[in-house]
Amino acid sequence: MKILFLPFLKVSTGHHVVAEALIRSLEKRIHNIDCKMIDFFSYADKLLEKAFRVTYLKWIDHSPETFEWLYRNFVYPSGSIKKHFDWYERKFLDKMKNLIKIEQPDLIVCTQAFPSFLISRLRHYGVNTPIVINVYTDFFINSLWGIHGIDYHFVPDYSIKKQLENNYNIHPNRIFITGIPVDDYFHTTVKTKTTPSKPYHILISGGNSGLGEIQNLITNLPKDNDYYFSVLCGHNKKLYREIVALNQHNIKPLSYISSRETMNALYDRADAIITKAGGVTLSEALWKRVPIFVHASLPGQEDINKQFLLERKLINILDLNISVSEQLNSFFGNSEKQKELRQRIDEYINHFECLAWQKIMELAIKTVLKSHHCSQLVHFSENNLSKHNNLRM
Repeated sequence: MKILFLPFLKVSTGHHVVAEALIRSLEKRIHNIDCKMIDFFSYADKLLEKAFRVTYLKWIDHSPETFEWLYRNFVYPSGSIKKHFDWYERKFLDKMKNLIKIEQPDLIVCTQAFPSFLISRLRHYGVNTPIVINVYTDFFINSLWGIHGIDYHFVPDYSIKKQLENNYNIHPNRIFITGIPVDDYFHTTVKTKTTPSKPYHILISGGNSGLGEIQNLITNLPKDNDYYFSVLCGHNKKLYREIVALNQHNIKPLSYISSRETMNALYDRADAIITKAGGVTLSEALWKRVPIFVHASLPGQEDINKQFLLERKLINILDLNISVSEQLNSFFGNSEKQKELRQRIDEYINHFECLAWQKIMELAIKTVLKSHHCSQLVHFSENNLSKHNNLRM
């Protein structure tokens, strides 16, 4: 059994994080499964991918307003952006067709829109492909995703399911509310404190890219003993050195953390998280029931993620033009506000129909049985099959 996971760019993004989390979940439960992740753009054209990646990062850093305008007018709405791809469709369609022919997967999982779009176009032209699954990694669907010709859709929310049903005439049996998938570690919570108390431990995320006003946030953090801040710097060595140079006793920089177990422990100790509006980080924090303060959002998808969760009152906005200390004190000083937030987060998590890896495993088993290759797969334990139904939702 072979499953091909298709993010897009070579740079590590939420599309990669989701694919890697799903691969780990499947490999833990199915022996002899072959899960392979390929960054499609890099596979298709390494030089063009590198140029695009560098240009994209510089663009959103130096001219976020123009990127925001382009994204909202041409990518986000349910418009006809696909017609603009005609000029290079042939090149990438041939690459995708060749990739599928070489890899011979039983299932394809798209965690980014462009590979999904290409496969949808291949099917439109009559090309046979394996079962294809879209796993959406933001809290909305942009118009670049392939919709028709895709077998299954794993969506973050009931409203997205209804959008696919009503706007694209997708049968509800092919849409599953899974949330944005996260690592197995984040499905359980063991809080070190039953209720938040001083000193409050605040986790700060979003420093890895160096984007999103992280330096401005750090300089505005309260300096008293009521708060202790752990800043996830990732690979951003410049940010790490700047925080060390501050020599502020209640702010600790953390370099790149590869261990999900360590990251999970940080979530468990956190009374809140301050972050950008990346879909995967937001989803992890929601699963962990950690109150979220969004201090910045990159133009495009992060702005839309922020708006989606704000409308559902699942996040708080941290305004850097106002005292950070006052905003945090207002939240932690109001137990009723904290209780209501926990209830809304529980309601959101509990409306998921299944976990994404569960449904992929189910589809994989059905595919193998249908192709009469049962002997290739799979010695997964009764415990694993029953355990996934009892995961805390």
